Amino acid sequence: MQFLGAAGTVTGSKYLLAIDGFHIHIDSGLFQGLKELKERNWKDIPFPASKIDCVILTHGHLDHTGYLPLLVNQGLDCPVYCT
Repeated sequence: MQFLGAAGTVTGSKYLLAIDGFHIHIDSGLFQGLKELKERNWKDIPFPASKIDCVILTHGHLDHTGYLPLLVNQGLDCPVYCT
């Protein structure tokens, strides 16, 4: 499990779970609040979006879903599962 957001802040929830070469991206949120937090929204994730096998969204708030369009621009092409 790799924490890509929401560590040290309550926004920008993003996690990567890798199991036997299968990459699950859990939540894909935007950072909100202070300018220095919002600037994190323009940084690429530390792995190719095209390598993600599926996305799981825990719920529909912007801090859990708002980064998805950026991932698509970076090459995301996989199923997205929502609860």
